[in-house]
Amino acid sequence: MNIGGIIPAIATPMFEDGSINEVELRNQVNRQINKGANGVFCLGTNGEAYILSKEEKIRVMELFVEETKGRVPVYAGTGCVGTKDTIELSQKAKEIGIDALSVISPYFAAINQDEIYEHYASLADSVDLPIVLYNMPARTGNNLDYKTVSKLAKNYKNIAGIKDSGGNFDNILRYIENTEKDTFSVLSGNDSLILWTLMAGGKGGITAVANILPEIMVSIYKYWSEGNFEKAKEAQDAIRPIRDCFKFGNPNSIVKRAANLIGQPVGPCRKPFGIISKETDIAIIDTIKEYYAQYAK
Repeated sequence: MNIGGIIPAIATPMFEDGSINEVELRNQVNRQINKGANGVFCLGTNGEAYILSKEEKIRVMELFVEETKGRVPVYAGTGCVGTKDTIELSQKAKEIGIDALSVISPYFAAINQDEIYEHYASLADSVDLPIVLYNMPARTGNNLDYKTVSKLAKNYKNIAGIKDSGGNFDNILRYIENTEKDTFSVLSGNDSLILWTLMAGGKGGITAVANILPEIMVSIYKYWSEGNFEKAKEAQDAIRPIRDCFKFGNPNSIVKRAANLIGQPVGPCRKPFGIISKETDIAIIDTIKEYYAQYAK
C-alpha cells in the first residue's frame, strides 16, 4: 500500500442535535475522491473522534468503507488512551475493511518513551494492518521522539509511517532522516508544512483544510509530483488566510463553519464545542470571500 499524497481528514457531518448525518458523510467521502484525494481519513481530530462513542466510531468506519468501494485507501483513527482499547478498535477496523490505521499516542496521563514504544509494539503484534503513528503533542502532552519512531519502524514492518501535527518542522526532518524512505512515510498533519515536507523527503499530508479547499490541497501534491515547484508553492501559500483563522479557537469549529459557508452542510461540532464568536465568524466569512475572489474565478 502506498501511504502518501493528499489525504483529507474528513469532518464528521452532524445534525443540530449532535447525531451523525450519514447521508452527508457519504457525500463528503465522494466529494473528496472526486476532487482527486489520494485517500480518505475518518476518526481523526478533525472528525471529532474524541467525542464519539465506540459504536459511533464503528459506524463511521463502516460508512467510509461502504462508500469508498476500494477507489482509494481508507485510513481510520483508532488510538485510545489504553493499549487494550486501541487494539480492540484496530482489530474491528481490520474486520470492517479499513486499509490503514492512524494511531495517536496515549494521552491525558503522563507517559514516557518506553511506555509509548510498548504501546505501539503491542498494537503492531496484534493487528496486521499498516499503522501510521500520530504525533500531536499539543493535545496529548507527549512528543513521539524520533529515536522511538526509528526503533518502531525498524522492528515492525507494519509500522509504516507517521503523521506529525506538532508544527515543528525540525521534528519532521528528524523523522525523515532516521527512517527508511522506501518503507516508511512521513506525513505532515499541519497543512502549512505539506509542500516543505514533500521537498524534504516526506510523502504528503493529512489535511483538515481539504474540507474547505479540496482542489487547492490536491494541487499542492499534483504540482510537486510534476516538478512544478512554483505552482506547488502558489497553492501552498493560498491556504494561509484560512489557516490564519485557526488562531480564533478550536480548528474543528473553524473548519465546519467555513465548510457550511461554502455550501457543504457538515453541520455543527458536537457540544460543548463549536461556539463561534462574532469576531471569528466575520474573519471566516471575509476569508471565504477572499478565496472566491482570488481562486474561484
